[in-house]
Amino acid sequence: MEILKVVTPRGLELKGAIFGDCTNDTVLIMLTGICSNIFQNELLYSTGKLLEANGITCIIAHAHDSFSCFAYSDFSTGKQRHAGTFNDDFNMVYEDVESYVKYAKEEMGFKNIILAGHSLGSNKIIHYLGNTPDDIVDYFIVSSPVDIMHWWKVMPNIDICFETAKSWVESGRGDDILPFMFGGFSPMTAKTVLGFYNADNLKNCPVLSGDGETDSLYNIKCEGSFVIGSKDSVTGGSPKGFMETLNSWTRYPEHNQVIEVENASHIFYGKHKEYANVILDCIQNHCCLAFV
Repeated sequence: MEILKVVTPRGLELKGAIFGDCTNDTVLIMLTGICSNIFQNELLYSTGKLLEANGITCIIAHAHDSFSCFAYSDFSTGKQRHAGTFNDDFNMVYEDVESYVKYAKEEMGFKNIILAGHSLGSNKIIHYLGNTPDDIVDYFIVSSPVDIMHWWKVMPNIDICFETAKSWVESGRGDDILPFMFGGFSPMTAKTVLGFYNADNLKNCPVLSGDGETDSLYNIKCEGSFVIGSKDSVTGGSPKGFMETLNSWTRYPEHNQVIEVENASHIFYGKHKEYANVILDCIQNHCCLAFV
């Protein structure tokens, strides 16, 4: 694994991680979820290593500040923990994703580009794919996306986080980290919390809340796969049904597949190898055949 640096049109240097090199024809670009990066999410590392071992390059694409690793004390357990993204700019999602895609195509020369995401990273790639005029991406893999407004209703301490974030941003403290764990699991700046709530560009999976848009899914031009854990807790009790609904909103749902990983949670805890193998199978069985 090596560190990859990609500069966006606005001049921000995004830091990612790359497994493999440019001698392979195929690359998977994986957008990370909230509070997630290569250093503390075994799912990402396991996927990168397995793909590299099978001749497929993998780029773990960190957006904005998610390359940073933030140490904090979890007073509920009395232990030190690490988080990834505590500072993000959701207005720049399209530019961040596009920067990785174009870098892989134009600078690194990959012929076949698969764009994937996990959790909020999936919402990010749906936004990009549904709005880009380009045909650079050959295949997509959406895994564990979130219906943002439903998520806001079911996660703990959201109300106090939102109200505090709103107050702090208004008083000029937007870059300060809230004194509460966002959603009960992550430190986050006030500006990022408020931006998350107002991220209309990522409300593209409104299966449960009905609050959002489905045009982005319909406008995706390439085929792909939807991957979910059978115990994903933010899907309203029917993970596979959640994903089947998303697929039904695509233009050609019969060309895509829905895959459920048995006994896996939203973050695939304890099932990272199973997840990585599913991603590998998606690429080998559904992508590479199209490139022959």
